[in-house]
Amino acid sequence: MRATFLPFSIPTIGEEEINEVVDSLKSGWITTGPKVKRFEEAFKSYTGAPYAVPLSSATAGLHLVMLALKLQPGDEVITTPMTFAATVSMIVQGGGTPVLADIEPGTLNIDLQAIRAKITPRTRAIVPVHFAGQPCAMNEIFALAREFGLRVIEDAAHAVGTEYRGARIGSLDSVSVFSFHPIKNITTGEGGMVATGDELLAEEISLMKFHGMNKEAWKRYESSGTPNYDIVMPGFKYNMMDLQAALGLHQLAKLDGFIAKRSELAEFYNQAFADVAEVATPQPVPYAHRHAWHLYTPLIRTEALSIDRDAFMAQLKLENIGSGLHFKAIHHHPYYRDALGIAPGELPNADYASDRILSLPLFPLMTPDDARDVVAAVKTVIARNRR
Repeated sequence: MRATFLPFSIPTIGEEEINEVVDSLKSGWITTGPKVKRFEEAFKSYTGAPYAVPLSSATAGLHLVMLALKLQPGDEVITTPMTFAATVSMIVQGGGTPVLADIEPGTLNIDLQAIRAKITPRTRAIVPVHFAGQPCAMNEIFALAREFGLRVIEDAAHAVGTEYRGARIGSLDSVSVFSFHPIKNITTGEGGMVATGDELLAEEISLMKFHGMNKEAWKRYESSGTPNYDIVMPGFKYNMMDLQAALGLHQLAKLDGFIAKRSELAEFYNQAFADVAEVATPQPVPYAHRHAWHLYTPLIRTEALSIDRDAFMAQLKLENIGSGLHFKAIHHHPYYRDALGIAPGELPNADYASDRILSLPLFPLMTPDDARDVVAAVKTVIARNRR
């Protein structure tokens, strides 16, 4: 057992980020200001997105996109059960009805045939989630959307830096919503971004994010600005701050290096667990891609053990190894179990994964010794509890 506790995740914050935040504090621009605009432009350049809207969180982005769809009572939005609650909750808050389609057992991404089976005359949109940073089969999803006249909104909370067939997520013909939470591949503390090629949608989201104000608020206080403004629609307070963007500017510049380190660690795990029958490692999609490795999420085959997944995680902690739960399936949560009325056995792949999944430590500051300690701890817990 290692001598000190290894957390599941630690953000990689360098002196560049710290100095940029200090510069913001000294400048007087603490809330939305010029650094947010710089971060927006840098993000567009990195992803290839024609338009990008910085926000206080990915949840805010999903909320505003759903509102922009103008969903009516009874309108349905298809998504995956293996995601954080925000994906589904924002469909509800946007006025829609979530419909869950099962997942692929190896990649844990949403299953194409399951999507097709869930489409009805009431379906308005599909929300694929690029699980753990591996891209969904977007060409096929776009084809389904065209066939049935649906919108595609990518929940790209895991997928900053992910590439699909040579294109970065954020540049595809859809709307992509990114997260910069501290456990993500880059962080702004809290924060998010909506990327799109739809200029009108970007303008609407920009209006809604800050009280429905018809101009960027920070510009009113520049020497060349005017304090006058108009409210053209009821809006929200979902703007990103310069303090957040100060982190993001340098995090984004380091992203490719972060992904390279995450990929090395994930490959080490894959090889280390290849001969461990009780561990099902994440499987790659069959098309060209770059996996961003936001998470490393094996399934523990608890049917071969005398303990369940939660007890497995507790025993890892006793070995000084942290872990995460990403995710318990949406329909296993009390509210959505009751609200959606998913019949037992309707989503078998999600049910199986939900009871067995865990997230092992995966972050750029990890050392090779840290990774070896994780593998040793997993093998120790398995040996201790093997049937």
